[in-house]
Amino acid sequence: MTQKNDLKPVLMFDSGIGGLTVLREARVLMPERGFIYIADDAGFPYGGWEEPALRERILTLFEKLLKDYDPEICVIACNTAFTLAGADLREKFPFMTFVGTVPAIKPAAERTRSGLVSVLATPGTVKRAYTRDLIQSFATQCHVRLVGSENLARMAEAYIRGETISDEAIMAEVAPCFIDRDSKKTDIIVLACTHYPFMANVFRRLAPWPVDWLDPAEAIARQARRKVPLVEGAEHPDNYDFAVFTSGNPDFATRRLMQGFGLSTR
Repeated sequence: MTQKNDLKPVLMFDSGIGGLTVLREARVLMPERGFIYIADDAGFPYGGWEEPALRERILTLFEKLLKDYDPEICVIACNTAFTLAGADLREKFPFMTFVGTVPAIKPAAERTRSGLVSVLATPGTVKRAYTRDLIQSFATQCHVRLVGSENLARMAEAYIRGETISDEAIMAEVAPCFIDRDSKKTDIIVLACTHYPFMANVFRRLAPWPVDWLDPAEAIARQARRKVPLVEGAEHPDNYDFAVFTSGNPDFATRRLMQGFGLSTR
């Protein structure tokens, strides 16, 4: 029998609380592992950062995180962070395994029937060459519309904390995703920010017609499970499952939300 504290934790990183959508799935697949959730709320939102400054911030953060927590694996549950700095993280820390989050363009291209696909993302993800390379590699037979929302990540954070967001404000962000032309309509919208699935039910209610809202959280969790050794008989440790906020000062609503996801706050 493996002792409770023998297994290294899984480190989950996001700019805010969006990575909780991935954590929820990862816990189901890796019940024997403890989790450390890192929210870079001091840098949130990432979408408006200049690329060199954000890249440097992420690399500097991980230099400390890897030293402090020595995880088994790091899951970058943020499209903006990974499409910008994923290659740099792997180059700088070759001893660590990084599982990243990228827009689910390939599965969207495989599933679409109309050929009209939209990618709902942050401005940073939309302008990234990585995203356009995915389209060029996997979706040349489709019309892919990139929609960079300035405000939706903030709205999702507020929504999951219990604040009220008007339907009009939400539709102003997602309406450009819907294309109706030549008797064809958008049938798949890629949720290319881990914050957005928190609002999926609202999106479905407001959508002018039914579409498939593609949430990558389960696929990310499956990839992490493939990379993490499965240790038979291991018990879930009792010294992990906590969240760290880079601001050092999450508000009461955030702390309560973390508790709802089984995380203490440090």
